[in-house]
Amino acid sequence: METKTSIISLVKRYQDIRRHSTDICAPLEIEDYVVQPIVDVSPPKWHLGHTTWFFETFILQPYDPSYKVFDSQYNFVFNSYYETIGARIIRTDRGNLSRPSVADVYRYRDYVDDKMAIFLESKYMTEAVEPLLELGLNHEQQHQELLLTDIKFILGHNPLFPIYKNETIQKIEAGDQKMIPFSGGVYEVGFSGTGFCFDNELGRHKVYLNDFEISNHLVTNGEYLEFMAAGGYTDFRHWHADGWNWVKDKGMTSPLYWHYIDGKWMMYSLNGLHEIDPDQELCHISFYEASAYASWKGLRLPTEQEWEIASFAFDWGKRWEWTNSAYLPYPGFTKEPGAVGEYNGKFMVNQMVLRGASEATPKGHSRPTYRNFFQADLQWQFSGIRLAR
Repeated sequence: METKTSIISLVKRYQDIRRHSTDICAPLEIEDYVVQPIVDVSPPKWHLGHTTWFFETFILQPYDPSYKVFDSQYNFVFNSYYETIGARIIRTDRGNLSRPSVADVYRYRDYVDDKMAIFLESKYMTEAVEPLLELGLNHEQQHQELLLTDIKFILGHNPLFPIYKNETIQKIEAGDQKMIPFSGGVYEVGFSGTGFCFDNELGRHKVYLNDFEISNHLVTNGEYLEFMAAGGYTDFRHWHADGWNWVKDKGMTSPLYWHYIDGKWMMYSLNGLHEIDPDQELCHISFYEASAYASWKGLRLPTEQEWEIASFAFDWGKRWEWTNSAYLPYPGFTKEPGAVGEYNGKFMVNQMVLRGASEATPKGHSRPTYRNFFQADLQWQFSGIRLAR
């Protein structure tokens, strides 16, 4: 039985996490909420609605017999990819949703949050609901990172390069870059212990690793500029075939948000457009670029198993770090029945694993076993490079 103190704590945690999403959107103008420049970027308004829909659909509707749906049409609008839940709007059309309005979406959030506050203190909040609630809160935190990522893409592709929020940019930590050695042998990877993790982290298992070394620092802007100056984007020898086709087809010459203006490399950040700081950690790099840079240096990207084993030996969390591992299931992985089983398992093809966290990751939403994953050509995530050999 939940104590009164634990219930109050649970309600507060729910409210704090939900409030952070709206805090992220606070600097936006109303017009910013609806923009969808590319298929991978969802409008901020949609994120706010989708995360609300998650609690309504997976908790309130099935477990609160008195709950009345806010708007029956919202299931079609805010369902993301859950085939089990029914039809949904095409992903590329999310930016065409002038309605529901931003005000409607905020009313939707308030309605669901009020109902959730009552539900969490009711007899219907049983142990059976706890895993879904925890998944919903972590799902919201995932979308908080996507919110920042998508907002940056929206504003960063506006010709005015508007400032989202003036914040101090943390400088790279002092210290010499070095390679940290690890002996070959049998190691265990995967989540263990108590607390939340996603299903793709489960199935702790043994792996054999050869001797390897991994860098204690992320690659910086200045180091990547050397790669560019050496003709990195014009030398096919360092690129995978798909990566080289991507470079040629897209006319790629630099990381995302980099602009060569009046003889200087400039970069758009959430602080607006400014000259590139060579000592800052490189950001917004695709897997193709990360792999090509590593090849140019005569090194490679770490595997996700190497990264996890070595993660205690270096600071991480400023950039999602590309690994050289395809996103595949761990031994014994099984999908949960129903819609929840669609969360991770069906994406285990044609994607690469990133490890760590980034400056956009909400506090408390990172751990060494976390497996992020994206297609090899995507740059819009807060991604960087750590080298290995």
